[in-house]
Amino acid sequence: MDIYYEDHGSDAGRPLVLIHGALSGIGTSFGTILPLLAKTRRVIAVELQAHGRTPDVDRPLTVEHFAADVVELLDRLGVGRADVFGWSMGSAVALRLGTDHPDRVGRLVLASVSFDDDGLHPGLLDGIQDLRPEHLHGSEFHEEYLRTAPDPAGWANLVTKMKVLDANLPQWSPEQIRALAAPTMIVLADSDIVQPEHAVRMFRLLGGAVPGDLTGLPACRLAILPGTTHTTIPQRADWLAPMIDEFLTEIGSWCGYRGAGECAPG
Repeated sequence: MDIYYEDHGSDAGRPLVLIHGALSGIGTSFGTILPLLAKTRRVIAVELQAHGRTPDVDRPLTVEHFAADVVELLDRLGVGRADVFGWSMGSAVALRLGTDHPDRVGRLVLASVSFDDDGLHPGLLDGIQDLRPEHLHGSEFHEEYLRTAPDPAGWANLVTKMKVLDANLPQWSPEQIRALAAPTMIVLADSDIVQPEHAVRMFRLLGGAVPGDLTGLPACRLAILPGTTHTTIPQRADWLAPMIDEFLTEIGSWCGYRGAGECAPG
């Protein structure tokens, strides 16, 4: 499958892969933050199957397929290991990379991530099957699609396929989250589609929520952005860029309660 990607910044250090949200593309997900992140590292931004400039193929849209496609792209580019920053659906793809392809992932930044259905607000997806493509006409996502897609008439098919994915969201067990090897930063809006309690639960599973002055910092981080919604997270680039940059460039290791107090590699 042909997959569109953009390569920005310098070759110094480990590359950072950006994975966009559902119905979105590089511009609407990362247009503001990408130039800031690319000042200090190589940034590879992808557009997944049927999104943006990447054409659709005769295959359902699944997080597992998306993760495999990213691995194939890294193979083509000769990148053995990369950090990954995903937003919304892209955070699920990034998490799948971390659990299913751990040897290809350095660090993870997961914005608006939920590892099971209980993480979302109750009833949030109840009406998703009633969504029609024309309901999104005029949105920034539709306008971006019309500008970039190889077949602008494919919007309706993309929405239809995404409804199937939304009805079959990927699930991870607490044990899988606890076993995640990659140091992970969880990002959430304080008015997100994911409940803050879920983000804290995931943070704890990863070894967070400890008295860091006594135990040392854990390998994970949690950032909750005030006055922010799910779709306005991409607008918080001035907040996110320095936090992400500092997290990705941290050198050394963290000691804390990840297991029986062992150190997690930096």
